[in-house]
Amino acid sequence: MTDNFFKRQQIISIVAIASSITACSIAPGISPQSGLNQPISKIHTALPDPAKGHINAQLPQSVKVESPTFTVPDKFQGKTVYKVQPNNNEKVIALSIDDGPWPKTTLEMLDILKQNDVKATFFWVGQALEANPDLAKREVAEGHAIGNHTWHHWYRRMDEATAKSEIDRTADLIYKTTGVKTSLFRPPGGFLNNGLAAYAKSRKDAVIMWSLTSADTDPHAKPQAFVNNVLKGAKPGFIVLMHDGGGDRHRTVEALPQIINGLKQQGYRFVTIPELLKMTQ
Repeated sequence: MTDNFFKRQQIISIVAIASSITACSIAPGISPQSGLNQPISKIHTALPDPAKGHINAQLPQSVKVESPTFTVPDKFQGKTVYKVQPNNNEKVIALSIDDGPWPKTTLEMLDILKQNDVKATFFWVGQALEANPDLAKREVAEGHAIGNHTWHHWYRRMDEATAKSEIDRTADLIYKTTGVKTSLFRPPGGFLNNGLAAYAKSRKDAVIMWSLTSADTDPHAKPQAFVNNVLKGAKPGFIVLMHDGGGDRHRTVEALPQIINGLKQQGYRFVTIPELLKMTQ
């Protein structure tokens, strides 16, 4: 047996454990008590080595990337947000996409979003951003909103210094790479009591959760299940959870066009999370 064989078996075991997790899972199946001191580069094999080749993010050289600031209204600063009640109950909905930027999957999802004239909100993991800066620049150039999703995507309890490092290090790289400043934060796995949300709130960030999950981290589900989850559960002002990174997301890519078309047929208009927060009653 080779070392590569055992590594593959370890990865398969980790993915199997992840079946119980339907939230963000860039480090799937790792309990808060074990293994979370490892960076994601030690857990996953999908992050590219920048020295081995350049990711083609299909960003034309002539495109000037804007440098937006994604702020939130005063009423949401330092608060946890699951959904909003839009004015006049307008049928608006926000797609949120976690754990990237990620090779291949992010490109495919960006193409689908562009073809359908849909803007989403991407929550970036610092290590993934470091590995794929051109993908990040394309997301910003095409008008998507950006949020902070920590550096390592750890679930475990952290002291204030560690939580600060996880969030500030990612915020600094987001700004260095794209010029973006954001007040949107999403805790990995949706964990609100491990120190990360508390630190984000001290920065006056809005802690953005979700009101509807596609459940696209379920390793056993078919893409149609993701579609059904979203179309059956959609309500005005909801935030939908999806993923472009953290593992093989080809099923999410397959489901995305059907989700967009189905929501449009139901009369929904797509907005970014900053836009959604400004529409509340």
